[in-house]
Amino acid sequence: MTDQPANDAPGTTRLNARVVGICVAAALGGFLFGFDTAVINGAVDALSAQFELGSALTGFAVSSALIGCALGAWFAGPLANRFGRVPVMLVAAVFFFVSSVGSGLAFGVADLIAWRVLGGLGVGAASVIAPAYIAEVSPAHVRGRLGSLQQLAIVSGIFVALLSDALFANLAGGAAQEFWFGLEAWRWMFLAEVVPAVAYGLFAMRLPESPRFLVARGDLDKAAQVLHDFTGVDRVNLKIVEIQNSLEHERRASFKDLKGPLMGLRPIVWVGILLSVFQQFVGINVIFYYSTTLWRSVGFGESDALTITVITSVTNILVTIVAILLVDKVGRRPMLLVGSIGMAVSLGMMALCFSFATLVDGEARLAEPWSTIALISANAFVVFFGATWGPLVWVLLGEMFPNKVRAAALAVAAAVQWAANFAVSTTFPGLAEIGLTFAYGLYAVMALLSFLFVWKFVPETKGRELEDMTDEAFKRAVREG
Repeated sequence: MTDQPANDAPGTTRLNARVVGICVAAALGGFLFGFDTAVINGAVDALSAQFELGSALTGFAVSSALIGCALGAWFAGPLANRFGRVPVMLVAAVFFFVSSVGSGLAFGVADLIAWRVLGGLGVGAASVIAPAYIAEVSPAHVRGRLGSLQQLAIVSGIFVALLSDALFANLAGGAAQEFWFGLEAWRWMFLAEVVPAVAYGLFAMRLPESPRFLVARGDLDKAAQVLHDFTGVDRVNLKIVEIQNSLEHERRASFKDLKGPLMGLRPIVWVGILLSVFQQFVGINVIFYYSTTLWRSVGFGESDALTITVITSVTNILVTIVAILLVDKVGRRPMLLVGSIGMAVSLGMMALCFSFATLVDGEARLAEPWSTIALISANAFVVFFGATWGPLVWVLLGEMFPNKVRAAALAVAAAVQWAANFAVSTTFPGLAEIGLTFAYGLYAVMALLSFLFVWKFVPETKGRELEDMTDEAFKRAVREG
């Protein structure tokens, strides 16, 4: 399974602006993914006070959307195989829209959680469909860059959510204060999602269906047109034959096809699952879900904490752009290894900083210089994650599985990722009560373990055609290191 230049791959000889356009449009689901999961950041303290929530229920309210994310990811793959990638995107857009309105007008914590779970269904579906769709329409030699658009969209969504949170809170004089039409500012934070949800639905209506789905359905003429017009394939007939050979029994593909000798699953599926688990177990979403609360606990006011959170999200966008520029030159595996080491060091420094914290009214407080070091370390962690594990896990999940089982395997890996995200987000308040040193120390250990996992089990996929992704090739690549 050696690298081959893109020009040697059958039919893949050029890149046009149209494939970039449809990948950007598909990645808008990632924007909503980031917006929906991060918007709770600026609202959590205000809604917690308004609904009189304890730490356990607050943690569940924050992470409840992740239940829907796991379910949406689990079912999106089979639905996409049956009905197509684009119809699932349209359903996800509807879920985003309804969840936004329902969350903004929630009258209690119970219905807020219900609306958040519904939005999570859309997030989970988008997390599966966008990387699969982008991988399936992208030429191999730029697939890493185009696949990274998903993560760029996610972090952009996070940034816009946090920025809008800060704007609403500052304009109203606080997240809990009344704003337009007598609604509190935190409610407008949720309602703002209506705009990108509508845009996503409109863009999805204009997207061509995945050529690999069309070939699997037997619609060869339409697949040929998409391959030629959008994905830059010149030798269309040869490419379609290649796709047919790799798909074979795609119509009958299901979760049963994921079965294998290693604890009931194929080894390549386990690699996808563990990539997803480690991406979450390093604790990245603690920064984006709880950062406002975190920085208030170390001495910043609400306005300053929201501003710092926005700055952090801008940093995340910039380093994701760096990842897009490097991924098809450096490769997936080396970047993941560097990211693991950087995350381990920065998380270890955060754990060290909080060992010097003092309790004031039951909350941790950091004095100088430790508060500054903690701030720098948190942003360094975001840099290393955003330049490596953030985008590259989605790239690998979109491209590493054989064609026959891609949608189903990606669905399993994404569902596990959301379950891991739920576990981390729900347990953080409890871990923080034990001590932030313990919490960040635990995440640092996970970062070290992620390095060992990548070193031993994750092969390089740079420059390889999707049709070359087979179980045998995967095993051979792992053996070759």
